[in-house]
Amino acid sequence: MIKLSPQAEVIAAVISYSLCSGSLVLVNKLILHFLPFPSLVIVVQLLAAIFLIYGGNFFGIMDIDEMKWEFLKPYMIYTVAFSTGVYTNMMCLSTSNVETVIVSRALSPLVVSFLDPIFLGRELPSKRSIAALATIVIGAIGYASSDEKFLYQGISAYFWPFLYLIVITFEMVYGKKIVKSCEFKTLSGPVQYTNILGWPPMLIFASMGGEFDRLEVTLQQYGATSVIDYLFKLPAHVTALVVLGCLVGTGIGYSGWWCRAKVSATSFTLIGVLNKCLTVFMNVLIWDQHATPIGIASLFLCLIGGTFYRQAPMRKNGDVMGKAQVQKDKGSSDPNIDIEKDVEMKPLVDTDED
Repeated sequence: MIKLSPQAEVIAAVISYSLCSGSLVLVNKLILHFLPFPSLVIVVQLLAAIFLIYGGNFFGIMDIDEMKWEFLKPYMIYTVAFSTGVYTNMMCLSTSNVETVIVSRALSPLVVSFLDPIFLGRELPSKRSIAALATIVIGAIGYASSDEKFLYQGISAYFWPFLYLIVITFEMVYGKKIVKSCEFKTLSGPVQYTNILGWPPMLIFASMGGEFDRLEVTLQQYGATSVIDYLFKLPAHVTALVVLGCLVGTGIGYSGWWCRAKVSATSFTLIGVLNKCLTVFMNVLIWDQHATPIGIASLFLCLIGGTFYRQAPMRKNGDVMGKAQVQKDKGSSDPNIDIEKDVEMKPLVDTDED
């Protein structure tokens, strides 16, 4: 394995995370344009990640964590939220444009700021954070007022984005709780659990959404006798997009944790915001289904608000949960906990899951 200098490692982590984060939404949007099966596409990406992880370990390329039952139980709950979040994200991409998904993601600090004091023992948001949240709301309202689907369909156009907002908010709060209790030796740990436990729920979502029926009709249209036969009959550029989505989906799980471990919270925040700006810019260049100039300006207003938002600190004289959380932050030597401590004060607008 190539040994990098500390400075080179930071640069490599930032570049790898930026490439994965900035491209994953666009890649999945393009995939769904050719393969309108959101859940099944995610199943392929999750199974591909498992294959890459354990294949890499088999050939001695990377280390992985052993699966433990005590980690399976909390991650089962998290994986349901993770799978639901991925599904609603893909449904957003199927029914809306990229900017709508990003605005939904940018609104998550509004809900988290009220859940943090209740479940994570934090203070209420500061004046600066309240102003930042207000800026995000103004930007979201401005975006909705310029969105053609909202003007013609009304609030129903935001059904999937609203569900995505709710699910991703729960995933944030619950994810912060379990990351403190699950000590992993490698960066593969959380990636292993989310991918191994994530694909069965996606098959359920596929069945609920009628994707198997649509796939059967598509097979008949292509004259394919099986899914494998159908995959071989796909155009080369569609196959390339699917492979690219599998690689990027796996990479973002690793690069996100790697980047968090190598840069400060402020730097990670800036990287996340710039990634979103890059996503919007690339979407305007390569895709015709994007927002109006007013909508994009409103989107950037949301991103500006997200930049200035800061999570509140832990309560000094809070409840038992808050005190235990503070004590664990101070006393734990687990590297994943150190990473989480570094991320706690970052704006919540800057991620993409995995």
